[in-house]
Amino acid sequence: QLQLVESGGGLAQPGGSLRLACTASGSSINDWSFGWFRQAPGKDREGVSCVTLGGSGLSYANSVKGRFALSRDIAKNTVFLQMNSLKPEDVGIYYCAATRIYAGAICSFAERGSYVVWGQGTPVTVSS
Repeated sequence: QLQLVESGGGLAQPGGSLRLACTASGSSINDWSFGWFRQAPGKDREGVSCVTLGGSGLSYANSVKGRFALSRDIAKNTVFLQMNSLKPEDVGIYYCAATRIYAGAICSFAERGSYVVWGQGTPVTVSS
């Protein structure tokens, strides 16, 4: 049974960087499609990025495009989210989630309900 644990959150200054990790256990990340989501205080959870099963397709929300990069390390069974040029509006709890749906070249984070396994989240604060 797949389990996910996020880490790497913390405090960063505006313009700074953080690297989030989503470490999987119980199953290989190569058998799943992954999404990163975030939830700011008082707001709905929103999708940030996703990768297809096998890693052939990536997608990013417009708000993070060009600043965030999702990658996978099969040997470490971990999915990463590199966050650069952080802005105050990037604040929130960041979650990774997995689904088996997106097996082709395109993934989506529009439907949170399609992701069936979730981590506990890691907090990100951006402040000077």
